[in-house]
Amino acid sequence: MALLFSLILAICTGPGLLDARPSSHPFGRSPSSVRLVGGAHHCEGRVEVQQAGEWGTVCDDGWDKNDAAVVCRELGCGAVKRAISGTVYGPLTQGNQKIFIQEFKCNGMEESLSQCEREDFFDCTHEEDAGAVCEFPENVRLVDGPKRCQGRVEVKHQGQWGTVCKAGWSFAAAKVVCRQLECGRAILTRKCCNKATQGQGLIWLRKASCSGKEISLQDCPSGVWERNNCTHDEDVWVECEDPFELQLVGGDSRCAGRLEVLHKGEWGTVCDDGWGEEADQVVCRQLGCGESLSPSAKFRRRFGPGVGHIWLDDVACSGEERSLEQCAHRFWGQHNCKHAEDVAVVCAEE
Repeated sequence: MALLFSLILAICTGPGLLDARPSSHPFGRSPSSVRLVGGAHHCEGRVEVQQAGEWGTVCDDGWDKNDAAVVCRELGCGAVKRAISGTVYGPLTQGNQKIFIQEFKCNGMEESLSQCEREDFFDCTHEEDAGAVCEFPENVRLVDGPKRCQGRVEVKHQGQWGTVCKAGWSFAAAKVVCRQLECGRAILTRKCCNKATQGQGLIWLRKASCSGKEISLQDCPSGVWERNNCTHDEDVWVECEDPFELQLVGGDSRCAGRLEVLHKGEWGTVCDDGWGEEADQVVCRQLGCGESLSPSAKFRRRFGPGVGHIWLDDVACSGEERSLEQCAHRFWGQHNCKHAEDVAVVCAEE
């Protein structure tokens, strides 16, 4: 009878409650017990898991894209882009936050972290927190335009793609579309289209009350998508700036140097008017490097002045942007600077 009771208890409570040693047993929790924190959206950030109602972090021992891929899948995000280590997504929300897991051992095919083997925490600091960057789920797109960031707006609702009626649409909603698609700033929105670029099929109507600062259209406080009496003559068209292509030059690695951006096929520098540590963080994030090291002005000057175009000036970031084109800035080529004021950035290497 005692043996039978022990077996029943083991089955009900699961491994780990009877054996507290670091082990390779499954992390048996529901999908809602995993989250990404500190990123620009729910598909990017520091990995946290829930245990006994408390959220804790995961150490980066052995952390790789296989582990990150499982997190992305469990959260309903797109494909994994990067596995992150360190304090990129700090600071912590709680100074005394615990570290629960030393290492996950996923093969990348699991549906959730609960199916991966693990080792319980025994030696780690928050300087070694694991993180992940996943693709944002595709539920909006721009189609039939001359570039990826220009075109007729289509949204995916109830598993079906449809165009969007101009009624109830706003420029603030266009800003959100540009941000969600990782394009640059919204340039214009208007009623679409000529016959060649008109949509077909479903037309969705939604009274979007976007502020323009949301990460996705789904974050806008507004009514549900619904069928309507609109025609494809009223389809919405949006144009955004192209994403910035960046490079750091003059340093010993791709994560340190003078900042240059590509415009019209030519590289040019960025003036330091208005530049701050928040902008450094955005550049480091966009380049897939570690956190900004925020060096002194004297140290930055060692990368030397650039030549040719000064493309950007008065760049102002909050630090939350996913890429530099989402920061406020003057139009291309408008500045009052010399190359002695060129921006340089130094990031930790991944």
